[in-house]
Amino acid sequence: MIEKLWYQRSWLNWLFAPFAALFALLTTMRRYAYRAGIFSSYRAPVPVIVVGNITVGGNGKTPMVLWLVELLTKAGYKPGVVSRGYGGKAPHYPYLLHPETTAAEAGDEPVLIYQRCGCPVAVAPKRAKAVQLLVEQCGVDVIICDDGLQHYALQRDIEFVVMDGERRLGNGWLMPMGPLRETASRLRQVMAVVCNGGQARPDEIQMSLQPAPLRNVRTNHIAVVSGAVDAMAGIGYPPRFFNSLLKQGYAVNQQVAYADHQAFNAAELHQRFAQRPLIMTEKDAVKCRDFALDNWWYLPVTAQLPEKFATRLLAQLKELRHGAGL
Repeated sequence: MIEKLWYQRSWLNWLFAPFAALFALLTTMRRYAYRAGIFSSYRAPVPVIVVGNITVGGNGKTPMVLWLVELLTKAGYKPGVVSRGYGGKAPHYPYLLHPETTAAEAGDEPVLIYQRCGCPVAVAPKRAKAVQLLVEQCGVDVIICDDGLQHYALQRDIEFVVMDGERRLGNGWLMPMGPLRETASRLRQVMAVVCNGGQARPDEIQMSLQPAPLRNVRTNHIAVVSGAVDAMAGIGYPPRFFNSLLKQGYAVNQQVAYADHQAFNAAELHQRFAQRPLIMTEKDAVKCRDFALDNWWYLPVTAQLPEKFATRLLAQLKELRHGAGL
């Protein structure tokens, strides 16, 4: 109910105005406390890139992180990724992912990133601890922080905001009146606003998600699926995934949305999706691999961004490393 209100303006929003004002006061004071040194923050010995957003919900941060890992690796860097590990409960923190790590331990997005890229990935509620682990044990020379724009306990050198090109900033109000974690003025302080889908504005960077061939959830084999299918998505904004399937020409019978990061029940999924092939997101697949049926598939996507943007980022990173004597 409240999320629907975030993308419209009505008198009902004003019922939450006192709470939004309190939220604004607390977030402003908190950020000032970090800037003034009242709260301590950690400066890593290597450059830190934060990929985040100022709205609640999925905007496409993970594909952006994957794109960065690939770009930096090709440029000769050894990147590592840190995350809070939302949705997971690791045996200890900080926690370094390994080939047998499950989404229940580290969260679905970190496992996806690790399995897709093979780069070092560490999770911890205190991201500084994860950064220290990657630098000391894995020898990484650049850190990518998946989410964490508002995690000011970790200092950063470069910030990117990924914005949903269709929903954008909703009604433009702070939580809980609207979807904003910080005011829109925060966008002027980042290196770039990356627009995922829709039409980027002149001061934004356009990002598109290109679908790859379907892969089997259990075997990871590529296949072509025809005829009627079902679809499920446990991501921040499921309609984006369902619409992408329709645009690709799939005859989708069921469109079932789950909560972001939801832990799935195998029996419930087996009962619901027993009749037709099932297509899901890659993020969902990492949670379903152990109990997937033979006709369950996931759709990988790859972020595409302008070459000029990549060149600009590498130049800035080189300047940062040169300035730090790295």
